[in-house]
Amino acid sequence: MESLPLVELYVMGIALDTRTGTPIVVLNDQENRRALPIWIGTAEASAIIRQLEDIKSARPMTHDLLGNIVETLGYSITKIEINDINSDTYFASIYLNHPDGTQHIIDARPSDAIALALKAKVQIFATANVMAEGTISTDQERDEAEAEAFKNFLSNLKASDFKFEGEIESDQ
Repeated sequence: MESLPLVELYVMGIALDTRTGTPIVVLNDQENRRALPIWIGTAEASAIIRQLEDIKSARPMTHDLLGNIVETLGYSITKIEINDINSDTYFASIYLNHPDGTQHIIDARPSDAIALALKAKVQIFATANVMAEGTISTDQERDEAEAEAFKNFLSNLKASDFKFEGEIESDQ
């Protein structure tokens, strides 16, 4: 199976949807040009905030438990990948490796995978299709400048700027 191009993302924080009060985890690309907002549950938002702020809980939370199980079984989490979107539902995978070479890819909700990635201090990636369908621009000024430069480029093009191979000569 051919792998899709990946974009590394960073957790910028948790926001609240002003209409519904639902938490949103916001991920940004390295250049802070694109943001991927994913609506999540309150418990998952709490887990992500605890990881971002390095708040320890008295007892293991779900992502702590999963991380402990993975580690106890001798595996390491190598990365997480947000790899699909369907009807506003995102899908993620957790990548596990064992020293004996065994690898597993575990299906997960992005919110759980993100909390686990923060705990394990591993990279978070999104596939190109998720970036294309789910992200919004966070650099509108730069996007507008690039669009204007492209429009200027197009307005200055002439047919003579193109060389066509195998052109048919006019009979005139």
